[in-house]
Amino acid sequence: MLPPAFRKAVKESSGGNRTLCLAAHDRFDCLVGFGLSHIDKLEAQLDREEDRAIRLGNADFDRDVRAAQLFGFEQLPFDDSGRFVMPEHLRGLGKVEDGLYFHAAGDRFFVWAPAELKKMGAEWKGAQAACETLMAASKKGSAA
Repeated sequence: MLPPAFRKAVKESSGGNRTLCLAAHDRFDCLVGFGLSHIDKLEAQLDREEDRAIRLGNADFDRDVRAAQLFGFEQLPFDDSGRFVMPEHLRGLGKVEDGLYFHAAGDRFFVWAPAELKKMGAEWKGAQAACETLMAASKKGSAA
């Protein structure tokens, strides 16, 4: 379920449509989510990365491969309460099991399996602490 603050931001970013774009993160074992307006930025990012590769003489850069990575997201409808169906391949790539932690990151956000977030380094300590606090609160709420 997409949390209320994220639901609102994605809907606004998707022109009022309830469409969540979700993909595997290219470096971390998590997912990345965003609204439809972010798609325009991906083409510009691809152009910047290609220009940089050319300037640095990076012959390994493959525009087609990078485009497939950037545009390999799923467009998922969600209902008024934020429920959406996550495709099985994304569940596997994000190592999703029981819970999810949503962490804002500018015009997109990360969707972490708590166990995977816990494995990250000290640079993620704020997100790790928030995730642990929310998980503890959730356990208290379900025990009541």
